[in-house]
Amino acid sequence: MFDPDCNEAKGITMPNRVFVVGVGMTKFEKPGGRGARGTDHEAGKEGWDYPDMARESGTKALADAGVEYAEVQQGYVGYCSGDSTSGQRALYELGMTGIPIVNVNNNCSTGSTALYLAAQSIRGGLADCTMALGFEKMQPGSLGGGAQDRESPLGRHVKALAQIDEFAFPVAPWMFGAAGREHMKKYGTTAEHFAKIGYKNHKHSVNNTYAQFQEEYTLDDILGSKMISDPLTKLQCSPTSDGSGAAILASEAFVDSHGLAGQAVEIVGQAMTTDFASTFDGSAANIIGYDMNVQAAQQVYDQSGLGPADFQVIELHDCFSANELLLYEALGLCGAGEAPTLIDNDDTTYGGRWVVNPSGGLISKGHPLGATGLAQCAELTWQLRGTADKRQVAGVTAALQHNIGLGGAAVVTAYQRAER
Repeated sequence: MFDPDCNEAKGITMPNRVFVVGVGMTKFEKPGGRGARGTDHEAGKEGWDYPDMARESGTKALADAGVEYAEVQQGYVGYCSGDSTSGQRALYELGMTGIPIVNVNNNCSTGSTALYLAAQSIRGGLADCTMALGFEKMQPGSLGGGAQDRESPLGRHVKALAQIDEFAFPVAPWMFGAAGREHMKKYGTTAEHFAKIGYKNHKHSVNNTYAQFQEEYTLDDILGSKMISDPLTKLQCSPTSDGSGAAILASEAFVDSHGLAGQAVEIVGQAMTTDFASTFDGSAANIIGYDMNVQAAQQVYDQSGLGPADFQVIELHDCFSANELLLYEALGLCGAGEAPTLIDNDDTTYGGRWVVNPSGGLISKGHPLGATGLAQCAELTWQLRGTADKRQVAGVTAALQHNIGLGGAAVVTAYQRAER
């Protein structure tokens, strides 16, 4: 524990507290779901482009916070597909106040990386009010492989996995499927355990009007859908999506001066990790980020003084059902090899020890890469406020968020209501 008096005597400044005071998001749509071309106000073109997405999510977040865009001192905008200053163009829909705007790209953890940077600015005393916003306008189908004239950021990961599992397309489901097969071989996990995660998350999304899919499936439907990478069927894989999410972050002084304590949610722990040498130790789980997840979670538990048992609701990165299963163990919800028992006991849904992905998760809510982390933040903010409607988890006092991008970065965040 820190001794504030001792630190003050040494000239050490303690980090400022950081609060989420406003959140907003769009409905997540299949690519082109609201029109293949977006609005160009000068040319009068119609559709749903990233400026429209940003205006919708950003306006909602500002209204939720009850602040004007002119009060935002810094902006951090995440996206994976787009031009170099798309972040500026996105926030110009909300105002043109000359503030610093930083464009952020960290693969699938882009949204939570923008959140991390916006929080870091307040934590370090550089700003009192910041905005994190993420969006994505994606192409239909599996993710592409990027530029052909340079080394892929995932090239080393793919080569390492190909040494222990036969290479296959599409690459992303192959990578996570390989980690699932490894778990099956090591611990006796079955295809049904993975399918039960898909079943759960689709069932949760029925109550989420922001979700790309709101259809409940039977377990047989999940198991019987098209095989993508054994044991992962189509209904256990996150879809490509268009959409946006946003959050307004504030310092304690800003919360007090604006009377926002009643709606503020505090970030009580937050950590980002990147790949360790162990990523390439010959384990499929580590290649898809297991060690990154373990270390980020432990840092957050140390910062917050909370442990897995202290959270009631969790939004985590279920890009594929195999990743959610592995995350139960990486985040410390159970020991190594014990995730199937959690699943069989319904410990990760309503009535269980935790409710994991009440939003429907990436599998059913959708996965617009730059927006995912901020949509998770929005869901957990609503859960802590008690305003999540039919998705509301009973007695929420603390919430945990996990978001990962291969190549790689993992971001874990812990939240509590401000008055606690």
